[in-house]
Amino acid sequence: MEDKDESLSAHLEALRSMLIKCFTALAVGLVPAFLAAPYCMSALIRVMLDGQSVSLNYFSPMEMFVLQIKVAMVLDLVVCFPYVARKIWDFVLPALYENERRFVKSMVVSSSVLFVCGAAFCIFFILPLIINFGVSFATSDIKAMFGVSNIISLALWLSVVFGLMFQFPLVTYSLIRSGIVSYETVRDKRAYVLVIVLIIAALLTPPDVVSQLMLATPTYLLFEAGLYFAGRKTKKKDLT
Repeated sequence: MEDKDESLSAHLEALRSMLIKCFTALAVGLVPAFLAAPYCMSALIRVMLDGQSVSLNYFSPMEMFVLQIKVAMVLDLVVCFPYVARKIWDFVLPALYENERRFVKSMVVSSSVLFVCGAAFCIFFILPLIINFGVSFATSDIKAMFGVSNIISLALWLSVVFGLMFQFPLVTYSLIRSGIVSYETVRDKRAYVLVIVLIIAALLTPPDVVSQLMLATPTYLLFEAGLYFAGRKTKKKDLT
């Protein structure tokens, strides 16, 4: 009984130490992230507007300050993510078997790559298309004039959404690989998956069809990619 109590105390102490280190890193990184936020916003706006002659404005004295804090928090998370992930990995590692370690490590690396790809796809391809679509309604009498807070908030939100939705193939592959669902079951339920993807895209994007389709289309294609690789892995397993 005492050994169990000591083991639990050791795990709780390790958890506490890990959380303190992670939050300390995030707190320290927030200061340089805040200083770098204006430059990142300027670069993001240049990419989004893509040469469009659009006027960006802010409408309250504190709006830019609050926006800079939001951008700084996102930058802080991005910069500190490798350190935080490493600390979490060091905490979880002793409880895993060797094959579980390899699987989890590959999933973490794949998830990080997919998230970055999703966010980059959104910033460099989707957001300029959305801006161009909005500007296309301007006329000689109606000029395009956007709020900078709305534009940056939209960029941050959609970047996170695309990063998360790009995890779809990984989720599909993991479910099939772990045996939670069979390849045949997922393959036969494609129509339901498509409906679910469309519903999620409608909930996570602004209320316009263009944004929804821009998110739903690559997400479903990535689902098919995950299903394809899971099917190949299943066939190889059956052959052996």
